Amino acid sequence: MTDLSAFPITKKWPARHPDRIQLYSLPTPNGVKVSILLEETGLPYEAHRVSFDARDQFSPEFLSLSPNNKIPAIVDPNGPEGKPLGLFESGAILIYLASKAGKFLPADTAGRYETLQWVMFQMGGIGPMFGQLGFFHKFAGKNYEDKRPRDRYVDESKRLLAVLDQRLEGRDWVMGDEYTIADIAILPWVRNLVGFYEAGELVEFSRFKNVARVLEAFVARPAVARGLTIPG
Repeated sequence: MTDLSAFPITKKWPARHPDRIQLYSLPTPNGVKVSILLEETGLPYEAHRVSFDARDQFSPEFLSLSPNNKIPAIVDPNGPEGKPLGLFESGAILIYLASKAGKFLPADTAGRYETLQWVMFQMGGIGPMFGQLGFFHKFAGKNYEDKRPRDRYVDESKRLLAVLDQRLEGRDWVMGDEYTIADIAILPWVRNLVGFYEAGELVEFSRFKNVARVLEAFVARPAVARGLTIPG
């Protein structure tokens, strides 16, 4: 049996199947990126729920794997050279798992880096901007009388959606015919913006026909539907 005792996180969340990838997550836009990819690839994994209500993300065990106290994080018992590997940061995990599975990341060098640039577009732009808009529109920031911070993120979210909409013109997916980790990174955040954050009208989402079309195709995928609910 695989020994994961070197990872303190397994003390708080014991592995029932230590030979499988251990996922520590929550169904947030960043969290579901990894659960969706795991479902899409068929890589065997075991999911553990990191409860924000219980402040699990600040526990010493979780911080031992994810020092920035953010989900998701993984431990792969069968990492490079057969050695266990722990990773945090959803973008890094997507790249690692896609490479491991040999799926959803082009094998040719140019295609690989063109895909990764769109993953970084999400990591550096869509995620932070949409998240700030959510704070100022739905959460504590909505009570601020000064609406300039909210409007700043509204405008930036519209700009990013326009960039994405232009990219998707005449394409099935971000990279064209091929579904990749770029779609898996970006589209959960778009779904969250118009769904959970209830900001569709605010960002005039109806203007972005290509984004809406591709989002609909994304959520219709069976693996996506499953991944959006993991961990339960």
